[in-house]
Amino acid sequence: MNALIYTNEYPPYNYGGAGVHVEYLTRELSKLPDLDVDVRAFGEHEPSDYPLKVKGYPVQTEAFSAPKHLHSIFGSSQRAISYNTDGNQADVVHCHTWYTHLAGIMTKLNYGIPLVITGHSLEPLRPWKREQLAGGYDFSRWVEKTALEMADAVVAVSEGTKTDILKHFDVAPEKIHVIYNGIDTEEYQPVDPSPVLTKFKVPNDKPYVLFVGRITRQKGIIYLVEAIRHMHPSYNVVLCAGAPDTPEIAAEMKAAVAQASKTRDGIYWIDEMVNKTDIIQLYSGADVFCCPSIYEPFGIINLEAMACETPVVGSMVGGIPEVVVHDETGYLVPIAQQHESPFAPLNPAAYAEDLAHQINRLMKDPEKRRRFAQAGRQRALEKFSWKSIAQQTRDLYQSLIR
Repeated sequence: MNALIYTNEYPPYNYGGAGVHVEYLTRELSKLPDLDVDVRAFGEHEPSDYPLKVKGYPVQTEAFSAPKHLHSIFGSSQRAISYNTDGNQADVVHCHTWYTHLAGIMTKLNYGIPLVITGHSLEPLRPWKREQLAGGYDFSRWVEKTALEMADAVVAVSEGTKTDILKHFDVAPEKIHVIYNGIDTEEYQPVDPSPVLTKFKVPNDKPYVLFVGRITRQKGIIYLVEAIRHMHPSYNVVLCAGAPDTPEIAAEMKAAVAQASKTRDGIYWIDEMVNKTDIIQLYSGADVFCCPSIYEPFGIINLEAMACETPVVGSMVGGIPEVVVHDETGYLVPIAQQHESPFAPLNPAAYAEDLAHQINRLMKDPEKRRRFAQAGRQRALEKFSWKSIAQQTRDLYQSLIR
């Protein structure tokens, strides 16, 4: 069997959870007997060969005269053609994120093979993307809807995502298969954090709460920064946050951090996307990890933190409650949202205060942190193996081919 995988991200060009998912899923799929994997990605990857074949398809967007906010739209469309004109020997095509859905539609129709779509996140639930894409957001919504509704199978990364798919798209329930994200617990495990703390000049004389993620509306980073003024001064706050979606949110983040810094010391902003080694060390050194997302289909970052024995304070949205067990591996914070859409909390000030309350509660209780940390690591080991996830995915492919 040959599985053709279409993706935007693939290492070393990962910037989000979908790229991490594809990286580990394809690695494990390629280890299974009688299965070749053909990955086509947006980066400048040098071609490799089976059983894990990878090829990059760069596009020179510098030559575009279209508005800059549409470059990602037209770049993905050009790659859709390149992916397909390269030909394939595939039995099934599997798409990750809307950037590749047009390519998947073309492959299904032109080559007559089954189409699988993994719903990492859903465009109707990310209305802030209009800030980035303007009219391009209408295109991304259209291509996602078209692909999901014509797919032979849809993989939801959580039960919460399955519910969202059924609510927003005309997809038969029997076509939706819940297959979680996973974690490599040999790679993500507690290590000595000293090198990364030295590298980024974070003192080790105080415990710290950690955020890791992009500067985007979805991740709720602004609400966490606003929560800092309610946090006890006995611990530091480390914000590993880069890659802002727009200049506007970049400026908003800068202003929010500046304002928070007037209320307390001990805020350390790592304004870049750091490498995996540094991330694992940051997780390992943290006493609490915070995931303040206002939309999160799964939340692989929480699983990474748990595997590194760090308790989590996370928002009670999407797939997060399926990963973080309240009062066992961390605390969950309810969030009332505007108009049934996760564009913003209904009461941002109250949400920020609730985040701070749960972080304070955990930071002042070392014994509970220790207990949550051990339970989180054990949960990652038992429930989220990439080997199991790859086998479930292969079984799905086989059922479509039969």
